[in-house]
Amino acid sequence: MEHNGRDCEMKIRIVADANSAASEAAKFIAGQARAAVKDHASFVMAVSGGHTPWVMLRALALEDLPWNAVHVVQVDERIASAGDLDRNLTHLQQSLLEHAPLPPKQIHPMPVESADLEAACAQYAQTLQMIAGSPPVLDLVHLGLGPDGHTASLVPGDPVRKVRDVDVALTEPYQARRRMTLTYPILNRSRQILWLVTGSEKAEMLARLVARDPSIPAGEVRDEDAVLIADRTAASRLDNDLKAQVA
Repeated sequence: MEHNGRDCEMKIRIVADANSAASEAAKFIAGQARAAVKDHASFVMAVSGGHTPWVMLRALALEDLPWNAVHVVQVDERIASAGDLDRNLTHLQQSLLEHAPLPPKQIHPMPVESADLEAACAQYAQTLQMIAGSPPVLDLVHLGLGPDGHTASLVPGDPVRKVRDVDVALTEPYQARRRMTLTYPILNRSRQILWLVTGSEKAEMLARLVARDPSIPAGEVRDEDAVLIADRTAASRLDNDLKAQVA
């Protein structure tokens, strides 16, 4: 089910449940990867954390892709030690690296274990330039949506939302952890945005995202060349006219 009317640049797909959303997202990424490799010989994807995204990556691992040309970078990461279950990297490796023939060196972790985190941000920005050009243009950025409207680690009230001169920055503590995150400039330069949103606790913010509410962090991400895949519970508060067109 899809909607792409003049009033909404974002393409919206509503599916039955979270597992269906993960599967649909994996198929979409696979198609984008094949097209990118055919067009310019590589595919650079930034991924976010969360339970449904890990299911998505497990499904992606089963796809027949030119894995030698795929690079995976992180949208954000908690400042925590290696192997910590709070780390997105821990689950990324378990979901994708252990199941797909992706060369391990082509997963690029955010260097959050560094003693100098400011320098580590600059280091990661340089990594992105090496694999995605200068300024780096990512082929696809996968984003989630928090119940408070945050995406990546761009959270309400954090000064990181105002950063426009670098692609990687540090946050203030959020849910007891500081984080390293991609900033709006690199998110909005990407060739494709993929939103994956599931669960009833996201329903209010999803409606605000679709309505282009700039007061929530997710609302500052461009909606051109953006695809939203959501389950029915997350989409329950979308405008009735929109749901009628999508259903």
